[in-house]
Amino acid sequence: MIRVVLTVAVAVALLAASIPALETARVTTTAERLDSEVDRIERATARVVSGSVAVADPSLAARTSTTVRVPTGITAAPVGRIALAEVDGPGAGATVALRYRTVGGHDRFLPLRVAAVPASVELVTGRIDLRPGGESRLELRYVDDDGPTVRITRVG
Repeated sequence: MIRVVLTVAVAVALLAASIPALETARVTTTAERLDSEVDRIERATARVVSGSVAVADPSLAARTSTTVRVPTGITAAPVGRIALAEVDGPGAGATVALRYRTVGGHDRFLPLRVAAVPASVELVTGRIDLRPGGESRLELRYVDDDGPTVRITRVG
């Protein structure tokens, strides 16, 4: 009887000691998967600009779409909120970034790295809220808005 109680006590202690490491791994996994989603948006931005000409009429503009998938499941930390937003960057002006917060965590930012694209990136509504537990579809249009601009909007 004493062996059983002692075994259970040791098992509970080991489990309690490993929970913080498991949570850290889940947050890291979520960050890595969301960084892959940022890469997907960056590739879509480059794809819509490549071989296209910016036009003033948005209905005639080159366009593409991409899907952003927020990780879910036991290996990912639950995301409380997520959005594409303009954040102040180190240089002049704002940078578009994927801003998210895990449940019980703090805000994290994953900036879009589109410096190689010969166009600015603009969010149509200033901030695009995404589904924290699933997929959101984005549409990108290449327009001439006082210079070549990729406008991003959520369509699904």
